[in-house]
Amino acid sequence: MSTTTVPAAGTPAAGDDHPFGPEVHRATVAPRAPWSWTLRAGQVLTIVDVDGNQAVDFLAYDAHDTADAYSAQATVQAQGSVFLTLGSVLLSAEGNPLLTVVGDDVERHDTLGGACSKESNTLRYGHHTWAQHACADNFLAELSRYGMGKRDQVSNVNWFMNVPVDPDGALGIVDGISAPGLSVSIRAERDVLVVVSNCPQVNNPCNGFDPSRAEMVVRAGAL
Repeated sequence: MSTTTVPAAGTPAAGDDHPFGPEVHRATVAPRAPWSWTLRAGQVLTIVDVDGNQAVDFLAYDAHDTADAYSAQATVQAQGSVFLTLGSVLLSAEGNPLLTVVGDDVERHDTLGGACSKESNTLRYGHHTWAQHACADNFLAELSRYGMGKRDQVSNVNWFMNVPVDPDGALGIVDGISAPGLSVSIRAERDVLVVVSNCPQVNNPCNGFDPSRAEMVVRAGAL
């Protein structure tokens, strides 16, 4: 199993007075594994970098119209920054708000680095990497559970991934700026399908060359 879940989905934890509301779902995603969930409007997903320096690749779709999906281009243009942080709103290509960052321990998350694939690994690191599992594989496997395929895979967010942009526009993938236990929290502005790949990459420092766990905590939203 790639995840463990406590308590049962949709069951608030008794006595939970967290500012994001009662907990309704918790899953520990194994290194290199996928995960998905449908957030209801107002619910908050907290993604925890359990062991530190782990990139978490992320897709988002309107749960009732998956063609209305997260757009890096629309999001970057609207906020005037290539990084996501507290207060950032993730927009679809139609300009519809999907999610808002409502908590952030790391202060900067990547929108440009994309998802690793067999093709990109081979191009960047050599043909010997072709057999390595990649985020594109995770996304396709998880999207298939919802009747979706390769054409539905859109631009992705890389939570916790450190991709600095040089003055000349060049990108780098360097050591992360997260640490064990740090997290980012996002609130659903409508019913949103979220899909995660807990990045398997071992050829660059985005995971410290050692992929590790991520935790997903869904809360009901502020009371």
